Amino acid sequence: MKVAFTSHSLPTSDAVCVGVTADRTLTASAQKLDQATDGALSRALKASARFTGDKQQLLEVLTPAGVENSRVLLVGLGKPDALDVGDLEAIGGELVAKLNAVGESQATFVLDALAGAPVTAPQAAARLALGARLRSYRFDKYRTQEKAEDKPSLTQFTVALSHKKDADNAYRPLEKLASGVETTRDLVSEPANVLTPEALAAECRKLEELGVEVEVLDAKAMRKLGMGALLAVAQGSDKEPKLVTMRWQGGSGKKTPLAVVGKGVCFDSGGISLKPAQGMGDMKWDMGGAGVTVGLMKALAGRKAKLNAVGVVGLVENMPGGAAYRPGDVLTTMSGQTVEVQNTDAEGRLVLADALWYAQQTYEPETMVNLATLTGAVLVALGNRRAGLFANDDTLAQQLTQAGESVGEKLWRLPMDDEYDKDVNSDIADMKNVGDGRNASSTAAAQFLRRFIQKGTKWAHLDIAGVTWSTKDAPIVPKGGTGFGVRLLDCFVADRFER
Repeated sequence: MKVAFTSHSLPTSDAVCVGVTADRTLTASAQKLDQATDGALSRALKASARFTGDKQQLLEVLTPAGVENSRVLLVGLGKPDALDVGDLEAIGGELVAKLNAVGESQATFVLDALAGAPVTAPQAAARLALGARLRSYRFDKYRTQEKAEDKPSLTQFTVALSHKKDADNAYRPLEKLASGVETTRDLVSEPANVLTPEALAAECRKLEELGVEVEVLDAKAMRKLGMGALLAVAQGSDKEPKLVTMRWQGGSGKKTPLAVVGKGVCFDSGGISLKPAQGMGDMKWDMGGAGVTVGLMKALAGRKAKLNAVGVVGLVENMPGGAAYRPGDVLTTMSGQTVEVQNTDAEGRLVLADALWYAQQTYEPETMVNLATLTGAVLVALGNRRAGLFANDDTLAQQLTQAGESVGEKLWRLPMDDEYDKDVNSDIADMKNVGDGRNASSTAAAQFLRRFIQKGTKWAHLDIAGVTWSTKDAPIVPKGGTGFGVRLLDCFVADRFER
């Protein structure tokens, strides 16, 4: 679906969308359309007891007399002074869903400036377009027999407004952000027989077209560096592991103030500690943290973000082959610390242990954020509405939380302290890779990762196991891979490093 902006006027064909504010007040364009249809819009409002003009409400008027439009959609905007960018994105997304449901191919939202609104008309237009773009996403490359009526019908969504050029300028960086989100959704949706560690590394290579410096380490290079934890996870698979760094140099100087590290387990069988069969197919998206890292780096490079940042992803498969690592094994990590393996299904933290250490040793970032579909326990704690946040710095935790609230990708901070840290002590090694059974297991995983954070590095861990995939549609997130984390971290970068 294409998104476009045009000058402020009512279209003479296809579907037209106009705004209604709280208490059923028609906007200026809606009033003109009401006059042209001899009061059809006013009559529709009177006939609908439920439509009041609240945010995201939609009311359809089919083929009204007096105009050539196929239908009119009245769009609830709520109170103008309470209309924020998140509301506008949601409205754009809901409009796309509705227009596809009724079979429209083209539609125009005629946007009027609203007195008292906290966003300008060009900003509002850009956010409507972003919401429409994100909701229109589909992963359908493997559908070969889909019926025409089941395919999306909408090919173009246009916003008509004054100051079209300003809307184009406001949308340009958002378009790059949307592209990053779509890349993450694509990667998370790919089946594991297609998206192997090597294939995902090749996807990272594509960022070189945007000016990102990409380096891929193979097993031989990682062995030389002493990455015994990451390599152990990979040894049960015939797919060679990779460690990829993606460096964007958009700031001044040579320092890299931000590193983002993603878990990239392209398929997780659980290894010798085999997972139950039910739901194992979902583990194709156990590389969600790596997917977010790739999507973020694409967004930052696409919009020419003014900072130096590096993305690091450890890419493996966790399989129960004859060479697989075993419960009871002791591994030596790149940091020199040793780990007793008690469960081979607690593999993501082992991959991250070496990736985190490598990122710090190589780039010396001031701030480091890692993302991982790390624990099922975080889903038990928070469901699929929030990701778990763990951090060693209160300010960083607050900044990430605020960024999440701003874009609708919400976080909830969970505890870490010395008492919890004792749960990952081992009797025969420096640590074990699980905590006290099922108790506080998300925190135990975070405490394990914390042991690989060097003194002076501000660090946060986002456990995105509950929010990487959705079985239901949301206003700007169709069911499937969500891309959760790309918009959050892009907002964090803009607020923390670019202002």
